[in-house]
Amino acid sequence: MDASRELLRLIGGYQVSQAISVAARLGISDALATGPQTLAELAESTGADEQALARLLHALTALGLYTADDGSFANTELGAALRVDVPRSVAGWARFIGTGSYWQTYAALEQCVRSGETAFSIVHGEPVWEYRAKHPDEQEAFDAAMTSMADAVSDAVVTAYDFSRYESVVDVGGGHGRLLSGILERYPTIHGVLFDQPDVVAGADTERFQVVGGDFFESVPAGDALVLKSVIHDWADAESIEILRNCRRALPTDGRVLLVEQLLDRSPDPVRTALSDVNMLIMTGGRERTTDEYRRLLAAAGLTLVDTVATAGTTHVIEAAATH
Repeated sequence: MDASRELLRLIGGYQVSQAISVAARLGISDALATGPQTLAELAESTGADEQALARLLHALTALGLYTADDGSFANTELGAALRVDVPRSVAGWARFIGTGSYWQTYAALEQCVRSGETAFSIVHGEPVWEYRAKHPDEQEAFDAAMTSMADAVSDAVVTAYDFSRYESVVDVGGGHGRLLSGILERYPTIHGVLFDQPDVVAGADTERFQVVGGDFFESVPAGDALVLKSVIHDWADAESIEILRNCRRALPTDGRVLLVEQLLDRSPDPVRTALSDVNMLIMTGGRERTTDEYRRLLAAAGLTLVDTVATAGTTHVIEAAATH
C-alpha cells in the first residue's frame, strides 16, 4: 500500500461529502429518475450553471454516482439512492450535512479537542438544540435528515427484534414516527404512541398512531415498551440518566426500555461508529458508548440491562428492565 496516497484519499473525504451534498440539494438524481439527460437538460432542470455543473458531474461520475454516455448522464445504483422518492433514500442526510451550521462546526474540531467544549457551541454561541429552535429552516433540514436515515434503521430493528410481546409501544423522541410506523406495519395489533417535541410531531402521520407532544426531560407517556432510537447518544451522562429515569417512571412492572444505538465495542462498522462518536462530540456533547457504559448508565437510572440484539445495520437494540 502506498501510505501517502491512501492518506491523501482519506484527507479529501470532505470534498466528496460536499459534492454529494450539492448533488442532493440540486436534485440531480431526482432529475434523472425518468431517464438520461444531457448536460444542457440537467442544467435547466436543476437551475445550475452548465459549465460548473459539468465539472461537478465529472467528479460525481468518477465517484460512481452517475454514468456519462454520448453526452448524456444517468443514475447508477449509488446515484439512485440519492433520489428523494426511493426506499432507504439518503437524500435528506446528504442535504443536511452540507448546511452551513453543520459544515462550519467541523472547523472547530481542534478547539473542541483541546478544550473539551462542544464545537457547535464554540462556533454558534449556543447549544445545537437552542440554535435549531431559533432557526426553523435548520430544524426542518435536521428532521428531514433523521427521517431520511430512519427507513434503513427501522427495517433492521423490526426484523431483528420481536415486539409481539408488547401491547403498547411508545416511540420516545421519535421524530415523524418512521420507526414506529415500521413496528406497527409488522405488528398491527400494537397500540403505538409517538412522543416528541410538539413542533416536531406536528409533521407526523396521525392516522397510524397516537401523537403526544412534550419534553422527555419532564416526563414520557406510559407504555409496555419505550423505544428511544438515537436519542441517548445525543446527551452526556447526566442528561441521559435524567431521560432514562423518566422512562423508568413510565414503565409497568414487566415493561422494557429499548435503546436503539451503536455500540463502540460491538459495531460491525467500527469506522462509522467511531466517526459518529466524533460527530456527537462536536455537535451535541453526547457520545457513542460501549455495552458496559450503557449498563452503568442504565443502572444509574434504576434500570437493568437485560439483552443486546444486533441488527443488520450498525445499531443494536439494548433491552432494559426496571431494577427491583
